[in-house]
Parts: sequence; C-alpha cells; structure tokens
Amino acid sequence: MASVTPTNSEPAARISAALSDRAKWLVTGSAGFIGSHLLEELLHAGQTVVSLDNFSTGFRRNLEEVRLSVGDAAWSRHHFIEGDIRDISTCEAAVKGVDYVLHQAALGSVPRSIKDPVASNASNVTGFLNVLTASKNEGVKRFVYASSSSVYGDHPGLPKIESSVGRPLSPYAVTKAVNELYADVFARTYGLSVVGLRYFNVFGPRQDPDGPYAAVIPRWVKAVLRNEEITVNGDGETSRDFCFVKNVVLANVLSATSPFPDRAARVFNIAVGQQTTLNDLIKRITGLLSNCGGITAKSCVRHGEFRSGDVRHSLADISRARSELGYLPEYDLVRGLEAALPWYLGQFGNKVPSKG
Repeated sequence: MASVTPTNSEPAARISAALSDRAKWLVTGSAGFIGSHLLEELLHAGQTVVSLDNFSTGFRRNLEEVRLSVGDAAWSRHHFIEGDIRDISTCEAAVKGVDYVLHQAALGSVPRSIKDPVASNASNVTGFLNVLTASKNEGVKRFVYASSSSVYGDHPGLPKIESSVGRPLSPYAVTKAVNELYADVFARTYGLSVVGLRYFNVFGPRQDPDGPYAAVIPRWVKAVLRNEEITVNGDGETSRDFCFVKNVVLANVLSATSPFPDRAARVFNIAVGQQTTLNDLIKRITGLLSNCGGITAKSCVRHGEFRSGDVRHSLADISRARSELGYLPEYDLVRGLEAALPWYLGQFGNKVPSKG
C-alpha cells in the first residue's frame, strides 16, 4: 500500500485527528495498564466506549483515575461490564453495536505462563477466540489486538522484523503466536479486518509495581524511591526496546482508523526502535530520580539468575508501522520516564519534581 507520511505533532493531536468521527468502541482489559489509557484517550476524544474487565490483573483504582481525568460528562459515555472474556455470552453482549474493538485483556507475563500454562491458555487463547468470534458475528469495522514481541522467540536477528519469527520460548509466547494465526484465518475466511500489535516492553503510569510478575520499570522506580534493593535477572546486559504507553495508545487508534486497501490481517511492531540494557536502565532511573526534589538514589543492585523463557536481546524495526500506519513514536525512554515521573512520585514517594 502507499506509504503514510508521519507528522511530528503530539500524539494527542494525532489521536484527535484520527478520531474526528464519532464511533462506539469496545476496550477489553480496561482496568489494566494499557486498557485504562486507551479508555481515557477515547473518552477525552468524545467517543462512546464499552469496556470489559474481570479484575484478575486490573484494578478499580485505574478506572477511577480515568473517571477523574475525563470528568463526569465524558464518563457518561462509558459503559463498564464486569465480566470474563472466557465466557462467550459476555463477549457477545460487550460487542453489541460496536464499531471498533481494542482487545487488551490477557494474562501477561512469561514467568506466570511458565508456572500456570493452562490459565494463560484459557485467557489468552480461548478468551481471545471468544472476543474475535463475537466481533466477527457482530460485523465490527476492525478488530485490533495486543500481540507481543515474545512471538520472535529464539530468532537471533536484530532488529526484529515482522516477517521473521522463531520458536516461542514460553507458553505466553505460544498464546500470542496462536492469536496471530487465528487473526489471519478470520481475515481470510470471514473477511474480518484484523490488526495485531506486537508490543515491546511498554511502560508508564498505572503499571503495577508489585507482585511476582511486576514489570521492571515501575518495580525499580519504586525501589529507588524507597531505597530498596534492585534485583536484576542475569548480568544486566540483557537489552530491551522500551516503549512509553502514549506511543501504544497512538498505535491502537491509528490501527483502528487507518484505511487499508484490503481486509488482510496485518501485524506491526510497536516500539521506539532503541535498544537499552538493564544496566543502562538503572542508570537512567537513578539519574532521573536523583535530580528530583532532593531524592538521593542509593538503592543497591543485586544480580540474580537469568529468568527462564526470557529472550536475551530485543529491538524492533518499526518501519512497517511507520509506512502503513503513519506511526511515529513521540516518546523515547527518557522522555517517557520524565512524563511518567509525577505519577511515580505520587504513588511511590512523597517528593515532588523541582520546577528548575
């Protein structure tokens, strides 16, 4: 298809332009980290949203944050369903009259899937198929879903290119690979317009810092603010492509609203295209927090064993998303950390950032 020229405007402006027409949306996993940001942005943009969550990993406080952010008038355009995607009737009720589906609900975490592959499969495969089938039957305009960089598995090439994947290294990766297979079959068999987004290490406000499956950035930010030990899996030279959540919101909206010349299933890497080691990440976090209102970052670092199922290095080629969606990430790691800082400080510390 013809290339889309990305603009340099802020994500909020680009999202507003893409959402100039009013529509009805379904966001699954709306009480979770990414889902709550999608819900918030859609309501800010004047859209009508149905959202679905069972609170297995999401939080009511995230929905409350969204309500306070958007105000009562926008919140009145939101209908929340507390339910489980593993129940097909719940999915059928959720998609009634919906134009676009943003499917984020899943059991995340590689270690969680290794410990309990059955639960991961039930939510990430059976649940996915339920939402996909209900969306097909309802005739939605487009189904956008969260895939994962984990589908690249043991493929050694860097940067990661959508057309070259390896063998999955965890049950979680298997579930996301199966999602992509189902999406392709539904596009070819039923003509459903489907887009998968392979997220690379998303971070930002509302990401849970606690529990055995917590993401590394909020966990380490909290540790530094409370002068606690930072635990690194391995030697710290493992690298990741960290992507701020506002980039991901932009990618979802563009994926739902971009005109495509056909109804073939598509998949895009959603990242920044920058590689950062865990050791460098610690330096970024401690340096940023050391400059905030007298906070002294003194947390000690302990290196543990490498984590089973983890890939060693991850870096995305985002040229396909740039050319076909006009996706241009406005937030790199540093700018994303700076944008998330007030939320981190409000949640994990008692300091406020200096104005200087």
